[in-house]
Amino acid sequence: MADKSVKDSSKGTASQKRFKVGDLAVYPAHGVGRIEAIETKVVNGEEHDFYIMKVIENAMVIMIPTWNVDSVGLRDVIQKKDIPKIFDVMRSRQEQPIDNQTWNRRYREYMEKIKTGSLFEVAEVYRDLSLLKLTKDLSFGERKLYDTAQNLLVKELSTAKNKNEKVVISEIEALFKTDGS
Repeated sequence: MADKSVKDSSKGTASQKRFKVGDLAVYPAHGVGRIEAIETKVVNGEEHDFYIMKVIENAMVIMIPTWNVDSVGLRDVIQKKDIPKIFDVMRSRQEQPIDNQTWNRRYREYMEKIKTGSLFEVAEVYRDLSLLKLTKDLSFGERKLYDTAQNLLVKELSTAKNKNEKVVISEIEALFKTDGS
């Protein structure tokens, strides 16, 4: 059966990303992981190939159907050339509208952005919550989202830059230092 799956993978759709064992990949809302294996399992009487991915942060193991990569949002780690764009997102200080949203509405909107798996969206969440944090206390849920966004950013940026996480945290936090502090 292994030969069949190799032949099938060459016919895959152009947008379908194929990962190999040992590749680093990003799973939305969980962060950077390593493809540990590609296994064939029988589900409902049909054979399907699955990526077995171990999340670096917490060693959680995720089984991802190889044919479902696009819809779950599994993607490559951001390229080094795109890192400055992430920092630009965090630097941008568009005039924040008067905050008349309840914290739980903000929480839902931010959670949706994190679930997209886009590091740009995660950077927006981190930026918005960092700026909000300068003017008021964050709710418990917002603090958790802030920590999640920071963690996802730091893990992926440190992987992409091949730098220590503490260095990346310092670089990110420097973007939000208020003048005179």
